[in-house]
Amino acid sequence: MPGRWTTAVVSLLALVALACDAGGEAAPRPTGGTPPPGSPKVVAALGDSITTGFGSCLVLTSCERNSWSTGDGLRVDSHYRRLLDRNPALRDKAYNHARPGARVAALAGQAEAAVRDRADYVTVLIGANDACRGTIDAMTPVTEFRAEVDRGLRVLREGRPKARVLLVSIPDLYRLWQVGHDEPRAVRAWGRGVCPALLAEPTSDAPADQARRTAFRERIDAYNGQLSAACRAYGSRCRYDGGAVHRVRFDLDLVNVLDYFHPNTAGQSRLADVTWRSSGYAD
Repeated sequence: MPGRWTTAVVSLLALVALACDAGGEAAPRPTGGTPPPGSPKVVAALGDSITTGFGSCLVLTSCERNSWSTGDGLRVDSHYRRLLDRNPALRDKAYNHARPGARVAALAGQAEAAVRDRADYVTVLIGANDACRGTIDAMTPVTEFRAEVDRGLRVLREGRPKARVLLVSIPDLYRLWQVGHDEPRAVRAWGRGVCPALLAEPTSDAPADQARRTAFRERIDAYNGQLSAACRAYGSRCRYDGGAVHRVRFDLDLVNVLDYFHPNTAGQSRLADVTWRSSGYAD
């Protein structure tokens, strides 16, 4: 009997160790060999808290290992991990310059960092913080938003003219209100100041609150229209996701249970899947 108990305990400890590893860094992958033609040698991610994996590690802070773009953890099959499978020489050459709270005005500075990295594949997901202000009037005007997108893309085009750029649509944040305003836990979390232009007074049917939410939704649509146009103006080295991320039907099971706003690991995985199809590397 003691021998059986010892075996059982050892087995249990092994399972616990495996579970812990599942949330950690990616296991080593093969090195060497010749990468497929066109494979990037350096990857860079630009944007805001969504791309930093904010809130995906059960604390309200960045968790870059779960980033849909450059994450190297086991729980999200990021663009970096998929590209690393094709080109082992890419290991440790993925840089995440996204920052929580970043608005589009920060894009040019992040792009300069990607140029210094000599990145030849750059992902961009930004704009949610330009809408998530205290009031509708405080949101970034559409013309200013476009000018800042163009400024950031110009830095990339001039500094890394052969780099591929993936410009990603802003998620449908209005849908979060739709699916969460009847959930008491979400309402409590949003009451701590999460995206007030949209989520303040989430249970209110007052005409002013309905109008505010409609204006927010329209502003996100306008931003996405400008992202698409900016990518077309950039030229053949830029790909827009065609609104694919905006069409993702984010439910509460795809966001973390702390702020009910930022994607959890399942949400980051969904972003990785959807954006990968637009990356130009999926085929």
